[in-house]
Amino acid sequence: MKQDIEFKTSDGLTLRGWLFTPDQGKGPFPCVVMAHGFSAVKEVFLERYAEIFSEAGLACVVYDHRNFGASDGEPRLESDPWLQVQGYRDAITFAELHPQVDAERIGVWGTSYSGGHVLPVAALDKRVKAVVSQVPFISGKANIRRVFREEEMAIIREKLHADRKQRFEGGEPAMIDVFAEQGALCALPSPEEYEFIAGSGMLGTDLWLNKVTLRSTEMMMEYEPGQYIDQILPRPLLMILVTEDIVTPTDIALDAYQRAYPPKDLLMIEGGHMEVYDGQFEQGAAAARDFLTLHLGQ
Repeated sequence: MKQDIEFKTSDGLTLRGWLFTPDQGKGPFPCVVMAHGFSAVKEVFLERYAEIFSEAGLACVVYDHRNFGASDGEPRLESDPWLQVQGYRDAITFAELHPQVDAERIGVWGTSYSGGHVLPVAALDKRVKAVVSQVPFISGKANIRRVFREEEMAIIREKLHADRKQRFEGGEPAMIDVFAEQGALCALPSPEEYEFIAGSGMLGTDLWLNKVTLRSTEMMMEYEPGQYIDQILPRPLLMILVTEDIVTPTDIALDAYQRAYPPKDLLMIEGGHMEVYDGQFEQGAAAARDFLTLHLGQ
């Protein structure tokens, strides 16, 4: 069963989403807390994962990050990683207080940017009993060296400086495309991903806006969630990676996985970053389902 939910963050903001509960069995159920990546909303693929998890006996709290989708927050379309990490922890509190959730069996699942978020969430919040990190963002420092040319970084720094002055004087925040055609400046340079998004029909719709505030890129560049990966133990970790990821580069994630302590599992899927939402969706979702039911129980 799927129902609309809303809950307050620790600083009083309202986040909104869905609660999925299994149609079979009697609660309280083990639960997975889930949110999307850099700028996406819950309607973009997350419902499919939650349905698979709930069919296996897991409740799912699925929500939009602050400033996105149905959730409150200003400035709109600003992706602040540490506030999103805090949002996960507030969602865990909502879950543990819900009568249909077993507070002792809560796990977290994240993908791309939120695949990075779940690492500090689990490291810092001992209520988390299992972690699934899919195609995770690991290191802002490493990422920017890989995906931006020096001349692009010079342009971004100049724009960030102008944006800071504009905000200080009360102006609107500058915006930047999330994905763009090859050669165009954007937050996540990857022609392959742009083509996938364009082919999906999402561009130009209200479902997902291909924009974030420019400051979101600055916060992304300074974000280092991978430094927490060795603090997750003894909670089990599943990392799901693809072989040809140029958005959250595969080798950076593999290096982080090597730093994690057991218990841990790794699944490698053929393809690029978006493959986990498309051609190899079933493989990644099934692996996450099996891992979560094993470690959280049914």
